Amino acid sequence: MTKAKSFAAELIRAANEVEKLGDFELRRLLDRAVTTIREMRDEVGIPPSHNKADAVIDLQTVSGMVNIGRRSNDDVKAALLDAASMIKTLKIILDAE
Repeated sequence: MTKAKSFAAELIRAANEVEKLGDFELRRLLDRAVTTIREMRDEVGIPPSHNKADAVIDLQTVSGMVNIGRRSNDDVKAALLDAASMIKTLKIILDAE
């Protein structure tokens, strides 16, 4: 299993047990996902986007909300699943090149 697939699986597992994880672990996973997605986008040739329509900005927002204790488990779960989906999609694109 590749690093990307392994990390996507880790995000899905975390989403399924989000209520068991601490804020530090949730934030670490979300921040790692943001970094991974940005690196994979760069490899694919997708230019950085700094507008609020970018899904990565949403992940960063949820991560920040975790840090200040203002997040729902449903929001974090959705963010983790979104991140896993983005990573899987980018992996498919990279494999096709």
